[in-house]
Amino acid sequence: MAGSDEGGQAGAGAPAMSPAQSRAARGLLGWSEADLAGKVGLDEQFVRDFESGYGDPPSGQIEALRSALCTAGAAFDDAPNSGVHLAAGSKADEGVRLGALTTENDR
Repeated sequence: MAGSDEGGQAGAGAPAMSPAQSRAARGLLGWSEADLAGKVGLDEQFVRDFESGYGDPPSGQIEALRSALCTAGAAFDDAPNSGVHLAAGSKADEGVRLGALTTENDR
C-alpha cells in the first residue's frame, strides 16, 4: 500500500523498538503508559497493547513512541544486545543515589 505506515519500515531509518525496550525506556524516564501516549497523541490503550505484544501496530506509530522517548533522553541499543539506557547528559530523573537515601526519601 503506497504511502502507508503499515508493515515494515521503508528506507534506512532507526530500527523498530521492541515492546520490552519501550517498557524499559518508560521506566528509566519515570513515565506511565498515559504519559507516553500523551506525548505523541495516541490512546493509552495503544501503548498498553503494543507493550503487551498484542496486534500489529503501524511502524509509524511505534517510531512516534520511540522518537518521544529519545527526545526525553532514552538511548536505544540494537542488535546483537538490544536494550535501552539514559543518554549521557540526559535530563531524566535518575532517582535517588544510594549514598543519598534517608528515611525522608520514603515519604
